[in-house]
Amino acid sequence: MALRVAVVAAFPGKQSVVALELPEGATVQDALKKSGVAFDPRNVGIFGERVSPDARLADGDRVEVYRPLEIDPKEARRRRAKR
Repeated sequence: MALRVAVVAAFPGKQSVVALELPEGATVQDALKKSGVAFDPRNVGIFGERVSPDARLADGDRVEVYRPLEIDPKEARRRRAKR
């Protein structure tokens, strides 16, 4: 039985959603390699929860590639408060 998963990434000016079918027992890393989406292994997750690249997938999972923060959220709040 094959797993159906989606790999999503949103970067400035470019978003991608890649639907894949993978064999049972596939990992996040397998999905990312097959999708061709560039990724940092520390910045991936499934449905909003960070996971390691060797996490096993379930049918219907959405693998997400997270981009690095441009500014620390606390610093952003401080800057807004000053204005």
